[in-house]
Amino acid sequence: MTKADIVNEISKNTGLAKDDVLQTVEAFMEAVKSNLSKGENIYLRGFGSFIVKKRAQKTARNISKNTTIIIPEHNIPAFKPAKTFTIIEKK
Repeated sequence: MTKADIVNEISKNTGLAKDDVLQTVEAFMEAVKSNLSKGENIYLRGFGSFIVKKRAQKTARNISKNTTIIIPEHNIPAFKPAKTFTIIEKK
């Protein structure tokens, strides 16, 4: 499912114009990105949480040059679904 599919489905279900829904979806995604880049977690009750995970420093190998490099500690975004978040399988 793409962003366009999400916009179409929300527009169809709510009766709102696609342009308004697109602006809302893009504003939501921008809010999530900006807050995660600040290190702030986002909690959506009943859906899940967008969280920042800290990756520890590690040593990696460049096989083609036969050298080792150190990858510094860094943060990555992650999504943790709520306990009530379930995926219904179609049969």
